[in-house]
Amino acid sequence: MQYHLNGYTFGDPSIAPAAPRYMRQDAELPATVDVLVVGTGPAGAVLTAQLSQYPELSVATVDRRAEPLARGHADGVACRTVEMFEAFGLADRLVREALWVNETAFWSVENSDEGITRTGLVQDVADGLSEFPHVIVNQARMQELLFDVAANSPSRFAVDYGWQYVSQTIDESDEYPVEVTLEATAEEQAGTTRTVRAKYVVGCDGARSAVRESIDRKLHGDVQNHAWGVMDVLLVTDFPDIRKKAVISSDAGSIILIPREGGYLVRLYVDLGAVPEGDTDFRKRTTVEQITESANKILDPYSIEVRDVAWWSIYEVGQRIADGFDNLNDDERADQQPRIFIAGDACHTHSAKAGQGMNVSMQDTFNLGWKLGAVLTGQAKPELLHTYSEERKVTAQELIDYDIRWSKMVGSRDADQPVTPEEVEAQFVRGGQFTAGLATRYTPEFSTLTGADTHQDLAPKFEIGTRFHSAPVIRVADAKPLQLGHVHRADGRWRVYLFADDAGLAPGSAIANWCERMLTDDASAINRFTPQSTDTDSVFDIYAVTQQSHTEVDINALPKLVQPAKGIFGLTDYEKVFSAEKTNGSLLGNIPGLEATQDIYDLREIDRTRGAVVIVRPDQYIGHVLPLEDYEAFDAYFAAFLKG
Repeated sequence: MQYHLNGYTFGDPSIAPAAPRYMRQDAELPATVDVLVVGTGPAGAVLTAQLSQYPELSVATVDRRAEPLARGHADGVACRTVEMFEAFGLADRLVREALWVNETAFWSVENSDEGITRTGLVQDVADGLSEFPHVIVNQARMQELLFDVAANSPSRFAVDYGWQYVSQTIDESDEYPVEVTLEATAEEQAGTTRTVRAKYVVGCDGARSAVRESIDRKLHGDVQNHAWGVMDVLLVTDFPDIRKKAVISSDAGSIILIPREGGYLVRLYVDLGAVPEGDTDFRKRTTVEQITESANKILDPYSIEVRDVAWWSIYEVGQRIADGFDNLNDDERADQQPRIFIAGDACHTHSAKAGQGMNVSMQDTFNLGWKLGAVLTGQAKPELLHTYSEERKVTAQELIDYDIRWSKMVGSRDADQPVTPEEVEAQFVRGGQFTAGLATRYTPEFSTLTGADTHQDLAPKFEIGTRFHSAPVIRVADAKPLQLGHVHRADGRWRVYLFADDAGLAPGSAIANWCERMLTDDASAINRFTPQSTDTDSVFDIYAVTQQSHTEVDINALPKLVQPAKGIFGLTDYEKVFSAEKTNGSLLGNIPGLEATQDIYDLREIDRTRGAVVIVRPDQYIGHVLPLEDYEAFDAYFAAFLKG
């Protein structure tokens, strides 16, 4: 973390100095905002946190609840989501508080006289997929952490609870085109209405989204008429894998068991079987005692004794996707920009079996947030906003397709051909990348932000369109070992990683020439799209990685673009240059933590002779891979959507 740039400050460095110009002056809802966020679930929390990083923007977040979520709902946090939390500076707190899912156990009936037995035990996340684990944390805690980020931002964003979305109208002649009617739900104001005008509205208000209905979008798909009971409980049991994630199947049904953070709480998803079509009272008739009774039948010869119920619910398996993720039809996109978006459960619903609902919802708004920020601050063309629907509809459909397959695997007793325990375990292993949240790929076919793979051979394991897969490096200035991907902050900036060829960083090298050209040519993307009144790295955060040992790098000979002068005092930023060296500690005095590392060139198969330029979007996905000598291709990539 860098601070003290513009003068010494004391206190918690994670709390940014306030920017009074943009702060709310009172507790009343504002009359106008740049963005109105509807809903405080996972999608709304991420979007609020992301937009809070733009102190020049005004944002209001509303929720029909009278107070923050306290319990229940989702809890599985995929590796990819932890990577995203790292960009907000939250990963350390998240993994410290969380339960780590290290193994998944599979139980089924092999001999009907014995009941269930363990049939398999697999590593939950394969080695090398991510530097972070799969963890379990209460959704309420996830949201609290994200809203803390917003509250500690320069604008001190806070949520306005007790307001539900009613309707909207759009008038493009107004500076704030969307007029939204909100109705109070809090008891003391219930029924009163307010109007708020916004430039953009984002509906993160769940499967029964009022925002989705207001733009006449429909959910399409299937409800399987198969019910599951879910309960978070404190219990006593003789089941030996109670602190492991477990997939349990018997003739009486299936259970997905998720141990929770804190060492005692356990979540059980209990198969309740088929629901007669049209039976709308099933949820009302079912009790938590019945869920417990069903669980004990499935667990035979083991049993559970529930001592306390923290939360429970009933839901039916269903996979549905909206016919559009914004308010525009395809024939309107050529000459209009979207004003209203939907995200998370508002535009795709599915079962909890794949553990991806909350995760994909948060990735929706991590994708959208920086695009709204770039357009509202004048950095990008409004056409950039079309890429949200282009990219996320494909991802949502892939989730639903996977969820259908996995749901049938773990709730198959009603199927014509029930699957075997071996098939369930094999499907779990095959879907490892997907359940880790790492299967998303934005292809050129569906995303105008994804470059062609013409030069992919320069870094095959930095696949264009996938998330930037971090790897260990040594920071040159202070010999600190860290993950390269952890320099990425959720601040709306682009990351450009310059991987040196075998000439390193010396004057006359390919990297030195790249930096010189980008600084001196008025036509370069760096000069065209970086406002003159800002720091050199305010739009493009550029890093260099060399194959040299950190002790061989001459700090005073580095290109200014990777060692820029910043802030009101023109201080030098020394944290942008890294070494890919391996070390056994001998060069560093056997400092703990530096005994060994891996070479990022080997891990990501970077061409050592030619080097590479890797362009990474603000949401951590790779936009392009280019040669160090192809300046024009770099400029052209950004000219397609940024404004000079």
